[in-house]
Amino acid sequence: MLDFRPVFLVVGILLTTLAVGMIIPAAADAVAGHPEWQVFAASAGVTMFVGVAMALASRAGGTSFTVRQAFVMTTLSWIAITVFAALPFAFSELDMSFTDAFFEAMSGITTTGSTVITGLDSAPPGILLWRALLQWLGGIGIIVMAIAVMPMLRVGGMQLFRVEASEQSEKVMPRAAQIATAIGVIYLGLTVLWAGAYWVAGMSGFEAMVHSMTTIATGGFSTSDASLGHFASVSIDAIATAGMLVGGLPFLLYLRTVQGDFRVLFRDTQVRSFFAIVAVVVITSAAWLWLDNGLDPLQAIRYAAFNVASVITGTGYSTADYGLWGSFAVPIFFFLMFIGGCAGSTTCGIKVFRFQVLYAAAHTQIQHLLQPHGVFIPYYNRRPIPDDVIVSVLSFFFVFGLTFALLAMGLGILGLDFLTAVSSAATAISNVGPGLGPVVGPAGNFQSLPDAAKWLLAAGMLLGRLELFTVIVLFTRSFWRG
Repeated sequence: MLDFRPVFLVVGILLTTLAVGMIIPAAADAVAGHPEWQVFAASAGVTMFVGVAMALASRAGGTSFTVRQAFVMTTLSWIAITVFAALPFAFSELDMSFTDAFFEAMSGITTTGSTVITGLDSAPPGILLWRALLQWLGGIGIIVMAIAVMPMLRVGGMQLFRVEASEQSEKVMPRAAQIATAIGVIYLGLTVLWAGAYWVAGMSGFEAMVHSMTTIATGGFSTSDASLGHFASVSIDAIATAGMLVGGLPFLLYLRTVQGDFRVLFRDTQVRSFFAIVAVVVITSAAWLWLDNGLDPLQAIRYAAFNVASVITGTGYSTADYGLWGSFAVPIFFFLMFIGGCAGSTTCGIKVFRFQVLYAAAHTQIQHLLQPHGVFIPYYNRRPIPDDVIVSVLSFFFVFGLTFALLAMGLGILGLDFLTAVSSAATAISNVGPGLGPVVGPAGNFQSLPDAAKWLLAAGMLLGRLELFTVIVLFTRSFWRG
């Protein structure tokens, strides 16, 4: 029988933390003289009551976790946080249905960035700040998961980082809790740094704070319906592009850099491959904008760099509708949605390291075909790749593709056209934000979709953010029999 007490203890602590976070937008609305502060205060009270009650009722269960408990805790905590994070949306003056409120909260906490809210330019400051806070908390949450939880669960090849992470932690700090705290400080420091940069570039203090949180978290929620295109600023675009790429790198390597190993980022093959992909796609897209769309070279590079960084990191900011860039640009951005950033970052998608493992395995297989009696070993980061990692990565690719296909077909059954269904499924499971086309593209949002489609997309966001298997394993009979 599975002991749920440690699970409920963690969920209770997380809900209590969420309740404390609700006080910040409540204060923002109170200072602005907006009555919405009462909604946040009431939501905080309800969330605090449930969180404290769960924690107190479960404290006798201890804090050690089995793998099965960790699977349940991971999925249940993200669902519980989403349900309670939806309360301020549901009861605000925006008059959102619970479906829309849940969709917006799931999009926020998974750092997807898809939205059903229109009129952001005139929305209450508390709501704008709450959306940013959800993405910021979701960003640090996924970093901690990638470092502490996913390697233990051996999901999708993440066990590849277990030994590496433990060796690094022994060199840097003695305990995992200290590592998480140190990375949290770095995460906060980067957020403050980008807030200052945005402010200097011309944003108001409030806009700078909101956008810095959603930039480093690679979330993409903005204070305007036009996203960062609202500011029409070269310097703001450049700051955002740099911030999104920073959020796409492994935060554990930032910790080692702070500790004095200044070359660690440049030595990591995943980081080098990530920047190589970005550089190739930016140059290709800029050349297309210059030659086919008539933009001058500097403007082409500006738009290409910003939007490529936004899509590959899953941030979802937009300064232009790349769906209108022509027949060559659309498939580039569609496939870019699936790649994602580095493992251990705030980004989404398949992750660069899985493509590297897949390439190494395929290259080894080709060598075996050419020299059947030779001994060839695939490597990642100058280390042999264990067979179980290759199997995990191949399984992840299969399940990712199958889930994407089922999600797209489900949306098609609900009446969505082909482009909307396919791009919505891609953007949900890859946690990117905007899709393609006039409905869900960078210039649109998800408000007009039927409620059933929104629930389906919310499920896709959760699956994508928790690396698929973490959720799917809970629906197997053998899991509950073990």
